[in-house]
Amino acid sequence: MGTTVVRHPAVAGRFYPKEQRKLLADIRSYLQPPAAPIPALGCIVPHAGYMYSGHVAGAVYAHLEIPERCIVLCPNHTGIGTPLSIMSAGAWEIPLGDVPIDSELATALVERFPLLSEDSSAHLAEHAIEVQLPFLRTKQKNLRFVPVAIGTREFDALEALGQAIGEVVGRQQERVLVLASSDMNHYESDPVTRAKDQKAIERILALDPRGLHEVVTQQEISMCGFGPAVAMLTATKCLGATRAELIKYATSGDISGDRQMVVGYAGIAVF
Repeated sequence: MGTTVVRHPAVAGRFYPKEQRKLLADIRSYLQPPAAPIPALGCIVPHAGYMYSGHVAGAVYAHLEIPERCIVLCPNHTGIGTPLSIMSAGAWEIPLGDVPIDSELATALVERFPLLSEDSSAHLAEHAIEVQLPFLRTKQKNLRFVPVAIGTREFDALEALGQAIGEVVGRQQERVLVLASSDMNHYESDPVTRAKDQKAIERILALDPRGLHEVVTQQEISMCGFGPAVAMLTATKCLGATRAELIKYATSGDISGDRQMVVGYAGIAVF
């Protein structure tokens, strides 16, 4: 038996509280759950510091029934590692405890889609999956997950990844949630960001991965996780998705009061 590889927190104490009691209190304040959370095939959740986007992320998680197994796709902000990087073993440490990787699901995904590289370096300093885990773990104590960092903008690769995820998830007996971690447009004025984000959100709500790719690349919408979103939409369509719902939208200006340079946040669920 080898030693379990543990990925330590990179942004605890910066993007979210490092102290367990404070973290739980913050998450519960953002969740405020409705009476009956519902199962979803996929979702898009923002990944900024909780101060700015926690209320949007919490609105999504409050609506959804979180299964024990999740695939979490994120952009590669650091530029480290391979374009399609997965971790297939070990656990991620967060202040609420270690969250194990779903090795069975990860292995099945790599076997179906060999372009995925076993590469922990892409994940070590990347925040976009880490900030989702406290929410997911709070909602689902038996959480296991597969982390995938995406550093390519190529539609064919994103579509192929999504199709592979859809096929692998479709073969599982248990329900699996496919989560895309993404913020929306970055560092433009509030009116410009809202207008750009609306164009991207329209394509997401239409379950149109190619349309999302086209509008983001052609309209210069700096949605960092559009690659994960394209893959998630492709996967959920393979799984029979029929609709998407915008649960909450906001910008950082809603919190900071600065409307000159904002980041957009959209919380969307796919059913």
